Amino acid sequence: MIDLHTHSIFSDGVLIPTELVRRFEAAGYKALAITDHVGPSNIDFVIPRIVKAAEALNGSQPVTVLPGAELTHVPPSLIPSLVNRARELGAAIVVVHGETIVEPVPPGTNRAAIEAKADILAHPGLITEEEVEFAKVNDVFLEISGRHGHSFTNGHVAALASRVGATLVLNSDTHSPQDILPRELAEKIAAGAGLGKEALDMLLNNSRRLIKRSLPAF
Repeated sequence: MIDLHTHSIFSDGVLIPTELVRRFEAAGYKALAITDHVGPSNIDFVIPRIVKAAEALNGSQPVTVLPGAELTHVPPSLIPSLVNRARELGAAIVVVHGETIVEPVPPGTNRAAIEAKADILAHPGLITEEEVEFAKVNDVFLEISGRHGHSFTNGHVAALASRVGATLVLNSDTHSPQDILPRELAEKIAAGAGLGKEALDMLLNNSRRLIKRSLPAF
């Protein structure tokens, strides 16, 4: 199992990175990205600390830890520069908090994230077919979310991505231990999105491909 969208105490998660990783290890995961919420005010503070945690943990336990960030509720005009800044600071996985229907994300966020070539557009809500086609061209992965509320539009996202051929990943958006998805539940979320009973392995293979952008040996 792999999860590329999780949160620690460095944003609104409840666990420090070491416990977060240990919880995922106990759940049978092989890799995860710690992608705490960032914006202009805290990006320079948060990412170096996640990088430090990943450097300490990789090699000392069996889970591959990728440092990351989730650009959250920032004005779309700032997204390109912040994606670049996140990567300069060492983020291996850059997520953008998409236009979920349960939060007032600025309109235009989905498009800006795709234009900036973020790695993952999280819970993109009622994303348009044109944006999905653009995500395919720019190799931006679209998220099927395991988080309550954000998951309401999984079927819409999955249907458009399947029709267009855009790449999907499934993530938990974990903030606390109970958010971590056991494999059986992850399979049901993928099936519930209309992707079929065998879809989880395909989604995990997509996550592996994304990891290999930063870690070719993974």
